[in-house]
Amino acid sequence: MHSWRGSRCLGIVILACAPTLCAPQSAAQAPPRPAQAPQAGRDGNRAPDYPVHPPAPPEQVARGEQIFRSNCSFCHGSDARGGETGPNLVRDEVVLRDQRGELITPIVQNGIPAQGMPKFALSAADITDIAAWLHSQPLSDRGAPSTLDILVGDAKHGEAYFNGAGRCTQCHSATGDLAGIGSRYEPKTIQNLIVSGGGGRGRRRSAAAAPPVNVPPTTVTVTLPSGQRVQGDLDHLSAFVVALRDSNGAYHSFARHDSIPKVVVTNPLQWHIDRLPQWRDADIHDLTAYLVTLK
Repeated sequence: MHSWRGSRCLGIVILACAPTLCAPQSAAQAPPRPAQAPQAGRDGNRAPDYPVHPPAPPEQVARGEQIFRSNCSFCHGSDARGGETGPNLVRDEVVLRDQRGELITPIVQNGIPAQGMPKFALSAADITDIAAWLHSQPLSDRGAPSTLDILVGDAKHGEAYFNGAGRCTQCHSATGDLAGIGSRYEPKTIQNLIVSGGGGRGRRRSAAAAPPVNVPPTTVTVTLPSGQRVQGDLDHLSAFVVALRDSNGAYHSFARHDSIPKVVVTNPLQWHIDRLPQWRDADIHDLTAYLVTLK
């Protein structure tokens, strides 16, 4: 009973004090609320969606543009706003979040084999320069259609290259799979198809034109430590996982640990991929000029 009375008295005291505890503080007693700092942004009203890139030295931007156009423009366009096979890099999320090439470098140096992007033997400094040029491009300008004159090559030289040094006849024929290509596609599309090997989606001259030659899928062979081999069409490949679909339609996925399991990728467009950093502008223009004549 004594304990109950004590608890009862304590409850009465708390109830009596409650109005005082809950009463709002007067203006003189209430601590001032700190003013919320406005989120500054490019428009002065909101924070930018992505980090702001400080201007790079003009000479670095110029080097980056030159390196980009020599190695990347065939897929991503001369202005980096997308080509027949490569996406727009100016507005790409990775590029926007990158500061000085730290996010772009591993992609360029390792490639994305599953998506047909080869790895490039560019130094970190080269890629930093490319990043500086990409970051210098205005986001608001989505790019205007190219007005470049594609047909500046020599068709005769292009024919000689097609039948000789280019080794194009090992897989293609001017009277077979490439017959009439000059009537089906615009010159710019033909030039991009030369580089991509036909893996991209080209723009035809008319809706009634025949579709491009079907390119066989990229395949992969996975050899497990037990010696078992699993083959099929490549679905996904990274440093950690390889996935494929076999001839029966069954899906297989394997974890990768360094070189285990052994993975061998067979890409029917590999010659075109390996050729990317080796193309000479003259060869591409000459070959384009020749293929346009195949009506």
